[in-house]
Amino acid sequence: MISAKFVKLVEENASKLTDELVRDIQTNPKSDKYHQFSSKELYQRGYEVYKNLSEWMLEKSESEVRDDYTDLGRRRYDEGIPISQVIFGLTLTKTHLIDYIKLYGLADTAVDFYQEVELFSLLSQFYDKAIYYTVCGYEARAEEKQK
Repeated sequence: MISAKFVKLVEENASKLTDELVRDIQTNPKSDKYHQFSSKELYQRGYEVYKNLSEWMLEKSESEVRDDYTDLGRRRYDEGIPISQVIFGLTLTKTHLIDYIKLYGLADTAVDFYQEVELFSLLSQFYDKAIYYTVCGYEARAEEKQK
């Protein structure tokens, strides 16, 4: 079971994490198409994942992740965001999260270290699914528009 300590750390600091993520997205040339969005709009999506990390990783069913991220892919297509930047945004969200846990997680014991590694594995699995379903939604919307 993943450590409540690490998940709680993320959920309690969701606002700070999201602020850093939004700042990065708004200034990074690899995400320049996102620069058209307000900070508030960008903040909402990142905050939802960070604030409810345990729910996203442990409670949401595969179909809920599929539905949410397929919808995200469709919206990003409609907004004209290139798929490369959509994927970059998702990986940036994951990177900020992992870096934060590494910096502040402070795995003091072997058990903490094991739980931190387990959390990183679950995060990778979650973001792999999120990326896959986002691309599926993006491609589906592109096909719809071509018909």
